[in-house]
Order: sequence, then structure tokens, then C-alpha cells
Amino acid sequence: MIIGVPKEIKNNENRVALTPGGALELVKRGHEVYVQDTAGINSGFPNELYEKVGAKILPTIEDVYGKAEMIIKVKEPIEAEYDLIREDQLLFTYFHFASYEPLTHAMIKSKSVCLAYETVEKADRSLPLLVPMSEVAGRMATQEGAKYLEKPIMGKGVLLGGVPGVPPGRVLVLGGGVVGTQAAKMAAGLGAQVTIMDINLDRLRYLNDVMPANVVTRYSNEMNIREVIPHMDLIIGAVLIPGAKAPHLITRDMLKDMQAGTVLVDVAVDQGGCIETCTPTTHADPTFIIDDIVHYCVANMPGAVPYTSTIALTNATLPYAIQLANKGWKKACQDDAELAKGLNVIKGDVVYEAVAEAFDLDYTSVDKYLD
Repeated sequence: MIIGVPKEIKNNENRVALTPGGALELVKRGHEVYVQDTAGINSGFPNELYEKVGAKILPTIEDVYGKAEMIIKVKEPIEAEYDLIREDQLLFTYFHFASYEPLTHAMIKSKSVCLAYETVEKADRSLPLLVPMSEVAGRMATQEGAKYLEKPIMGKGVLLGGVPGVPPGRVLVLGGGVVGTQAAKMAAGLGAQVTIMDINLDRLRYLNDVMPANVVTRYSNEMNIREVIPHMDLIIGAVLIPGAKAPHLITRDMLKDMQAGTVLVDVAVDQGGCIETCTPTTHADPTFIIDDIVHYCVANMPGAVPYTSTIALTNATLPYAIQLANKGWKKACQDDAELAKGLNVIKGDVVYEAVAEAFDLDYTSVDKYLD
């Protein structure tokens, strides 16, 4: 198969979809890998490393899309890429369709095959291609939240770990999945007092057992959220419903109950956000303030640490990319139910139910293409 790796063009997206090591594994199996010029440079992987393992460098993004049967990316295509995508071309990337209707319609129009990292799902309901970036984003959520609590950036002026004689900061983490767990671990490691909320009692029992003493668990409902938010310095939204829009757990009217300078970090913003007042921001302009509350809503947080993120992402995606390259998307998805769940749009049909529901579109069962 001919595989293309374009340079990411979303604002300050420094990751690349494939490391040279990943390219080598595909080349070894007889596939052709074409990488756009300097696609990996910001992740620490110059052209020479790709050429050394047998990949070929193409000068422009148009060349890569024009050549490849399968495009491997990090972030969803943006408007400048829509017309480059060909009918029947396979796109393997994060799409997050349910949060952005124009992208959904553009991919329907392209008649391409869209296989989304974020909805590949194991039998135990875990999301193997979200986990590595969720781990990065969760840890970064605390790191960024701690920074934006500083007074020059209009935060409260609170040091999360405190110092002897001064109490530590207080952190609320909404969601006890991968993102929330990593955020809570980082906050606890800094010495903050951490509350983590979830609606899954089994998950709360697990977290109660493994987290240090400065982390407490609490069942998540509106009353409990309203009760604790006036006392928090940093609130991290880490709630995800696979393939669907995130629910708003922090609503607009709740801001009045928070202290001025409280920081909100919404890791779910690329799925619509679990904080109602959050809208996507960029690394170049990451925050905004509403009612004296600082909002950090960068949709591609791991893009700020591209070396770590690119290696972690390739570690997770490569086994699936090899299946797709070796067998073609249809046979690979017939043989692997996990991979089949990643199919969202096929040749103009929406085959992922949550995406169809998000925009009131016709839903077509994926069985139409896999039977």
C-alpha cells in the first residue's frame, strides 16, 4: 500500500503521525511510505531519519495526498485539506466528528473512508488510540492549570503545592478515566488537595484504593459539583463519551459561584467540551476570561510536547496501521472488531451512530460495507 504522512497544519500542531521507527516497520513489510518535507522536524525527526529507513520525502501536502492510498495523520483535516481528499482514500487520524459539523459534511462529500482513532474500541470498552494522548493531556492539564493560576496571567496567585505554613491549592477533576486519573496523579504529586468525581462507583473504588491520601473521591452529580466548586482553585474537565459530544457538567451559571481567578481546563473541548463556556483555543492564544474565571481550552494539548506525544501515538497506532496496510481497510476491519469500530464515514455514509445523532444525519450500519 502507498502510505502518506502529511505535515500537520493545525495551529501550533507540532506532532507527526509516524516516527521513523514506525515508517521502517511499514517499509519492511513492502509498503511505500511518503512523508511531506519537514513533517517530523518539530517532533525531533528530520527528513534524513525517514530517508534512512526507506521512506521517501515529498515537497508539498498536495503531493502527499495525491500519491497516497492511506493518509495517516494526527489531527482532523482542516478546511485547506478538504479538497485534497480523494474518493475511496483511507484517512486514519483523530476526527472528533461530533464536535464539528462542517468537517463531517466535508468528509461525506469527499466519499473517502474515515477511520477515527478515538472510536477504535476494545471489548472491555477501552479506547487504545485515545489512551496515550489522554495520558499526555491529563498530565498537561495539571501542568497548564498550575501555570495559569499565577497572578500575572489573571489567576488566583495560588501555588498548587503550597509551602510549609500555607495550605496547598485545591483541584477538582471531573471524570475518573485515563485523563482524569493522570491529572489527579500530577496534582497530587505537586501536593495539592484533589477531589476526583465520576459516576462509576467501581472506578471510584479503584481510585480510592490506588491514589495517595491527598486525593479524595466523590460521586458526580450536579448538587455535589455545585457544592465543591466555590472552594476550588483549579477545575479540570476530563469527561468523554466515545464518539459523541461531551455533556456540560459545568454550566454558565456556575461561574458566579467560583472565586475570581479560578482556572478551568477543559480537556474534552475537542469533543464539544464538558464546561459550557469553553470554546476551542490554540497554543498561540490559549486562554480567555469570563466573569473573572480563566478558561484554558486548547484542543490539541499534546501538540505542545510533540517529541513525547509522537512516540506515544505511534506506539499505539502502528499495529493498526500495519493491519490496514497489509490487508486493506475492509479486510482489516472484517478481521478486527476493534478496528471496525473506528469507521465513522464510508463513501458518503455515516456509519457511526453517535455522529449521525449529533447532527441529525442518516445513519447507515457499517455492516453494509463489511458483510
